[in-house]
Amino acid sequence: MDVRVIATTNRDLRQHVSEHKFREDLYYRLSVFPLQWLPLRERRQDIVPLATRLMNMHCQKMNKGKVVLDAAAQSKLMGYEWPGNVRELDNVIQRALILQQGEFIGADDLMFTVMAPQQMTTTTPADITVDEMPTSESIASTASAVTSPVSGEQASGLGSGMKNHEFQLIVDALKNERGRKKQAAEKLGISPRTLRYKLAKMRESGFDLDAALQAC
Repeated sequence: MDVRVIATTNRDLRQHVSEHKFREDLYYRLSVFPLQWLPLRERRQDIVPLATRLMNMHCQKMNKGKVVLDAAAQSKLMGYEWPGNVRELDNVIQRALILQQGEFIGADDLMFTVMAPQQMTTTTPADITVDEMPTSESIASTASAVTSPVSGEQASGLGSGMKNHEFQLIVDALKNERGRKKQAAEKLGISPRTLRYKLAKMRESGFDLDAALQAC
């Protein structure tokens, strides 16, 4: 049997070998053609193209129309440090598609796991360059197969599920912050104004917000 092994790690295996934490013979069996990929924060030119590719992929899976990142959203993506790399970017895009309204994703729709002040930079979309060769990680991360469009009945059920998921996120945030809307909005990564808008929409749809907040 002829087998090719492709392995990834975020550890320094040479150091682990020297510390006897990783087998030396296994290291040399695996280390035939090593590649080093920079974290997303060190190749910011990839952030917006990757986000756009992921967004288009998930829009097709969700049977949503075309959605575009506005300038403020692009700036926010570029300014984040991305400790979770491409996986975190994928999660952020999926959350944004649940929260966004209309044809655009705005800065208020982007919910980051970590948002410490020191992690934000002043990078703007104007810093993005498109004449660089795509990296191996960006290709591998975005070349996954896209499912075929779902039927109208399935799309309706999916839309309802997405709305319920959004409602639950908002209710959980309000519960955790004991009803304090400003703190809940910060936890959700949106502005207080956007939260008020979404709460109004929830009530208009017939959602019993007061009962949900009182439930255990």
